[in-house]
Amino acid sequence: MTSTFRILHVSTGNVCRSPITERLTRHALSDRLGDPLTRGLIVESAGTWGHEGAPMEANAEIVLADFGADATGFVGRELLDEHVIRADLVLTATRDHRAQVISMGHSAGLRTFTLKEFTRLVRAIDPATLPDARDEGVVERARALVRAAAALRGWLLAPSPDADEVYDPYGAPITFFRSIGDEINQALDPVVTALTGVSARH
Repeated sequence: MTSTFRILHVSTGNVCRSPITERLTRHALSDRLGDPLTRGLIVESAGTWGHEGAPMEANAEIVLADFGADATGFVGRELLDEHVIRADLVLTATRDHRAQVISMGHSAGLRTFTLKEFTRLVRAIDPATLPDARDEGVVERARALVRAAAALRGWLLAPSPDADEVYDPYGAPITFFRSIGDEINQALDPVVTALTGVSARH
């Protein structure tokens, strides 16, 4: 039985930000690792007011297509206790989402970050201090990364209160969706590099 590492992306409705982040993460992982499932990494998403069973927003699909990522088969989910219990890393769109996840309990505080907060912490971690993914596997490396980020959290504060927020494009024109997509993609790049030990192929 291969051990697994679950990444859970959380936003409000699970039809815009978290689906984009989930599918961009999967796309980046498969770009660097081949099929990420074979390496034990599982990427999911849910919403604090999730539209259970809903498709993602059409503009979110367009943004994913821009990046060559796949939107097929996506179904919205409401965030449940079991999602938080199973997750090894929870990345939220905003600080409010982070607070909501942590308030659910399940010792979620040490593994729940906003996406941009996690990016900031990851940039400060020396990759040489993490297990080598080729020797010990991506799952071990990912677990060590989350521990290191949690340990740094009190030291590396956000430069401004909204520096850790990804704003909601729901109902906005495609131009705003695209700018949010770029923001998410830029925040994910160092995270996926740190998780896998493999840089993006440009």
